Amino acid sequence: MTLKIGIIGCGGIANGKHMPSLASVAEAEMVAFCDIVVERAEKAKVDFGTTDASVYTDYKELLADKTIDVIHVCTPNISHAEISIAAMEAGKHVMCEKPMAKTTAEAQAMIDASVKTGKKLTIGYQNRFRKDSQFLHEVCENNELGEIYYAKAKAIRRRAVPTWGVFLDEEAQGGGPLIDIGTHALDLTLWMMDNYKPKYVVGNAYHKLSQRANSANAWGPWEPSKFTVEDSAFGFITMENGATIVLESSWALNTLDVGEAMTTLCGTEGGADMEDGLRINGESHGQTHQTEIELEVGGVDFYDGAGDDPAELEAQQWIDSILNGTDPVVKPEQALVVTQILEAIYESSKTGQPVFFQ
Repeated sequence: MTLKIGIIGCGGIANGKHMPSLASVAEAEMVAFCDIVVERAEKAKVDFGTTDASVYTDYKELLADKTIDVIHVCTPNISHAEISIAAMEAGKHVMCEKPMAKTTAEAQAMIDASVKTGKKLTIGYQNRFRKDSQFLHEVCENNELGEIYYAKAKAIRRRAVPTWGVFLDEEAQGGGPLIDIGTHALDLTLWMMDNYKPKYVVGNAYHKLSQRANSANAWGPWEPSKFTVEDSAFGFITMENGATIVLESSWALNTLDVGEAMTTLCGTEGGADMEDGLRINGESHGQTHQTEIELEVGGVDFYDGAGDDPAELEAQQWIDSILNGTDPVVKPEQALVVTQILEAIYESSKTGQPVFFQ
């Protein structure tokens, strides 16, 4: 069986991840493309669509096509919930790019729509499908680290602020590096810990380097007056079981300690980090030890028919979950907790107070 896919939003993330990855899935074909800039949708059709694929500038018109099975939502964060809910109500399964939504209320409304309509919903956290992530998750599932009671979620760039699109627009995106790349690091960390019960959060967001015009930025200078999101944000998260997670995120920080979508885990029986490849540490017979995992030697694909590319693996398992009636790897309830925590860090930064969860 082949599933018919509609792409809503034909910008950077659609061209960089969603459409190339879906093109690698034999059971999927892209038959509709929508973007407010019609030229982008037309180019997407030429590059990735079937010969008779449709082009739209209004997503509601695309959703009216009853032959479409699946929608990929690749728009700015402000419209994630609106489009995803409308798509599910129109009878489509939905893959929504991360973050799930700007707010917890919007994310919950997406889950409610999925439950009401019976349509599958997943969120684009492709870093779960990296080889190191898959290996470490298996280690955690086997309880080899014991009880994980301290973790660090890291998403730090020295100077790499995305200056295109609406990345710097707080209204459209809901935030900066925290909601953009910090979300990946937090998702990985919670997934490894299998802990989705936060108790309270303390956080700070900073607008420091964003107001400097001579930025030495990897993607060219930004305009300080249009840089309305934070340049860095940090959170201290306490879970109901007492575990601690420190979340670090920045697009521009005066540090050499950089890295994205990384986690460090410390458990009662051992630890792990992604600071220099994947490393597992522990102690035995009175001695400490560490193991560097060789991920490029041998091994098998985690999903049949897919290669090593995390985005292709993400697309393959998503389509498989629909065809086989199984749960997607990224469950919406998990992504909701990520959004809850990110929202709480922003709120704590504004009020100067901790944010407690009910």
